Amino acid sequence: MRAVVQRVKRAQVRVNGEVVGKISKGILALVGIGINDGEKDVKWMADKLVNLRIFEDENSKMNLSLLDVGGEILLVSQFTLYGDCRRGRRPSFTDAADPEKGRKVFEDLVRYLRQKYGNLRVETGVFRAMMEVELVNDGPVTILLDSEKKF
Repeated sequence: MRAVVQRVKRAQVRVNGEVVGKISKGILALVGIGINDGEKDVKWMADKLVNLRIFEDENSKMNLSLLDVGGEILLVSQFTLYGDCRRGRRPSFTDAADPEKGRKVFEDLVRYLRQKYGNLRVETGVFRAMMEVELVNDGPVTILLDSEKKF
């Protein structure tokens, strides 16, 4: 599982012009599901996202987590994170999960976050929909995560 994590002042996602997910201060995570992803990847990613110390403390050091600052999280499914551009000019998506598996693992991630971190506000986009994502990046701070620790 891969994620592009952005610390945001606010973010929202629209489908057909309608806002379907919206947060204030927190994390926008664009999430890609790989062909081999499962329960261990869900737990690793969820726990990493909420505990990642990317928010500033009173000394302006990135030392606080999403939980520490009472932030919110917006998850947006994005299979293109598994686009392999090493050969040719058109990305190959052979390492991305098929839509059925991708949906299941993405929904498992959302469910795990909501169950384990009950006070955390978790918003999402719409799986496989064409979405417009708007954000105000705070910093900017952008982090790449991979449950297989490839980067």
